[in-house]
Amino acid sequence: MTTVHRLSRQDARRIAIRAQLLAAPPPTDLLDVVRHLGLVQNDPTAAVAPSAELVAWSRLGPAYRYGDLAAATADGSLIELFGMLRPAEDIGLYRAQMAGWPGTGRHPELEVAQQEWVDANDDCRRAILERLEDEGPLPSRDLPDITVVPWRSSGWNTNRNVRMLLELMVARGEVAAAGYRGRDRLWDLAERVYPDGPVIPLEEAEAIRARRRLHALGIARVRTTRTMVEPNDVGGIGEPAEIDGLRGKWRVDPQYLDRTFRGRTALLSPLDRLIFDRTRMVEIFEFDYQLEMYKPAAKRRWGYWAMPILHHDRLVGALDATADRAAGVFRVHAVHRTEPLTAAAEKAVQREIRALAAWLQLDLVTDE
Repeated sequence: MTTVHRLSRQDARRIAIRAQLLAAPPPTDLLDVVRHLGLVQNDPTAAVAPSAELVAWSRLGPAYRYGDLAAATADGSLIELFGMLRPAEDIGLYRAQMAGWPGTGRHPELEVAQQEWVDANDDCRRAILERLEDEGPLPSRDLPDITVVPWRSSGWNTNRNVRMLLELMVARGEVAAAGYRGRDRLWDLAERVYPDGPVIPLEEAEAIRARRRLHALGIARVRTTRTMVEPNDVGGIGEPAEIDGLRGKWRVDPQYLDRTFRGRTALLSPLDRLIFDRTRMVEIFEFDYQLEMYKPAAKRRWGYWAMPILHHDRLVGALDATADRAAGVFRVHAVHRTEPLTAAAEKAVQREIRALAAWLQLDLVTDE
């Protein structure tokens, strides 16, 4: 009979924190961190620093130098796929999905409709491939837009024809993100970016990805709200668990059970995977937080790019700060505390804020 692990919320938090390499002692090697996490979201928003940089720094601290992720991408150790930085060797886990597209990704019916749009603009697709073959890597603005059917959506991407076509060509395995020139993402033929290696059959690849996902999350629901790129659930991988006070089916990686927990203090990117599943965040951390960069300033509670504050096994607030590189300062607008902090916890939080300013090589200025 399968054992169901009965966990307190504190148990669940500690498992999640250990799985995300945010317990003590911190790791020391960047590539080992990315391999363990499986992926790091490569969002360019840089109110403080790009999210991927913050994720690396929050794990590695002084062992991480700003820009090491870009260097690892440039030398081929990491690749960008579907907006995530991943170990280059993992591309074999996605080749079968690419070869079978449409219908092999997270949203099969949507993919079929997207394929119809790609087919309608096949001349443009071929022209992009020819330009990259001759001149790549190139930014999207240097690629021809000869689409005959423009992209239509209810959101940000209406008429962004080349951008959307490139993303679908990534899904098909034809092109790949190839680093940056300044702030411009470059694109090239996938065969010149991705390393050679075996193609893992789709079903086997999905199982491997689910096992790695649970290992990176520590604890996750069997099923939860569907997301566009990386799932937040794990199906039947791992072992069953129940969390006090929470309904539903959970799975836990047994490697994290019955292990000593040593906490530390960390400032997190708003897109950090520890908190990216906001439902899980509320359930096990009892922390109600939103990224407010798309809200009008007058309606913000936390701030434009407020960084959640982890102290040991609790999320205790958020840092509202901005890196003003032109002025050479790291400006702290507010430290929002969601629970009373001990003197030791307050000291640890302030130490991390000073460490973040020093890592950014900016002078610390506080508005409070």
